Amino acid sequence: MRCPFCHAQDTRVIDSRLASEGDQVRRRRECGACGERFTTYENAELIMPRLVKSDGTREPFDERKLRTGMLRALEKRPVATEAVEAAINRIKKRLQASGEREVPSRQLGEWVMDELRELDQVAYVRFASVYRSFEDVSAFREVIEGLEKPSNTDKPDNG
Repeated sequence: MRCPFCHAQDTRVIDSRLASEGDQVRRRRECGACGERFTTYENAELIMPRLVKSDGTREPFDERKLRTGMLRALEKRPVATEAVEAAINRIKKRLQASGEREVPSRQLGEWVMDELRELDQVAYVRFASVYRSFEDVSAFREVIEGLEKPSNTDKPDNG
């Protein structure tokens, strides 16, 4: 690993630990040339399914897009960065666990809304309003009323 400070090739690992719920290895390194220390993270590179958009086009999964969309919904909300990263990791695990080569982007959007609903209800409504293209106030009202009701799995729907 090249030193980010002096660009020397001679660096050594001085400590390794699991990070991110065991999905990453965090390594502390020291440069043999300049003596500076820095941290690197090692991830397994797994092939993620491609996303099938509503118009039928296909594109590779892009974690940056996922993170950007979630952070935009969570902007100025009191949610810890660690909680957001954990949610992103859960979504990625769901994608991998699907076992499919292609996943509808709509499914990914639903998973994002599931995670946002647990993280912050305001962010959930923000994301849902864009994702579902709300066109009037009644659409907002339906989503907000859905947040106020207990989950449908708790009680049968009586009307």
